[in-house]
Amino acid sequence: METISPKLLNWASILDSQTREQAVKTASLPFIYPHLALMPDAHLGKGATVGSVIPTLRAIIPAAVGVDIGCGMIAVRTQYSASDLPKDRKRIREDIERAIPLSAGHNNKKILPTAVARIAELKQLAAKSGFNPAQYVSQWELQLGSLGSGNHFIEICADEADAVWLFLHSGSRGIGNKIAQHHIGVAQHVTRKNQIYLPDPDLAYLDEGTPQFDRYIAELRWAQHFALLNREEMMDRVRAQFARWVGGPVQELERINCHHNFTQQETHYGKSVWVSRKGAIKAEPGDPGLIPGSMGTASYVVEGRGNAASLNSSPHGAGREYSRNAARKAFTLEELKRAMRGIEFRASEAFIDEIPAAYKPIDQVMQDAADLVSVRHKLRQLVNVKGN
Repeated sequence: METISPKLLNWASILDSQTREQAVKTASLPFIYPHLALMPDAHLGKGATVGSVIPTLRAIIPAAVGVDIGCGMIAVRTQYSASDLPKDRKRIREDIERAIPLSAGHNNKKILPTAVARIAELKQLAAKSGFNPAQYVSQWELQLGSLGSGNHFIEICADEADAVWLFLHSGSRGIGNKIAQHHIGVAQHVTRKNQIYLPDPDLAYLDEGTPQFDRYIAELRWAQHFALLNREEMMDRVRAQFARWVGGPVQELERINCHHNFTQQETHYGKSVWVSRKGAIKAEPGDPGLIPGSMGTASYVVEGRGNAASLNSSPHGAGREYSRNAARKAFTLEELKRAMRGIEFRASEAFIDEIPAAYKPIDQVMQDAADLVSVRHKLRQLVNVKGN
């Protein structure tokens, strides 16, 4: 761990100058307490660094939560071993691709029976929160159970004992993005109106006790719950497809579902603060967590160590070293195919920006995180599903 300043601690051994400067700007805000914690996967983000833990006193920075509110991971450990699986892995990839809408803007065509109770739960929560999600997306219900694009994925993996895991990464989809963008705009309007100088306009914040703050928190919590249920819905569909593929029922020996773009009230260093984890997971002692590598590399099932200086947090993944545009220029489809050798995936130029070389080495990230989490399982990919 490196102390960059009294208000900024850093666990990243790989940290470019732009990301470092962005974190310095965020940590300079007067309501940061006790300090900002940069995770090993830290990289440049919108306003605030992705891979950072940002504790704030009586204020929230909407952009520090991120635009994919509630984004996170879910994994299920099954009773199957890798040797039990059929040889035709292309079939299960295609079955999953048919069962779950992939890519940005792609939603369900109808509400499936598995989603009915979850949608009812979200409608009830929205009513209690005093807002109508349809003001953001008219048919938001159809987004529940859809993956999205970018670094979101669905995988079948095996651990060091060859136990098979079902693993996926997604968040609150278009509805969460619309909610986030709206409140980032509200915060910027309030900041301009009050003539508050900020080192970056995307660090605009809302003060606790104001109507704007209360409205953001209510809708944020709804979007976080949407993201959690979205992952549950997709995992149930993946599990059903997997069961048909292996020709038998799937026993869930373990299920872990955790956010890595979220905020909540916690007590640290004697004060109640809002802890915004933007690309970081909660890692209190014994907390189960999931840290995926990049496409084609290892992922980890972990347990929190409760590191106080990190505000009980850990990284959420590998962290980008190349922007998406830079990666598309630097790498080729053939290089991606070589990186994915032995893994069933859909070979497409659309995924070049997800090539492992565009990310920090996940093993280095995990080495940097040794005092934040302990590793329970290391997973290797067998099947990878992504949206364009």
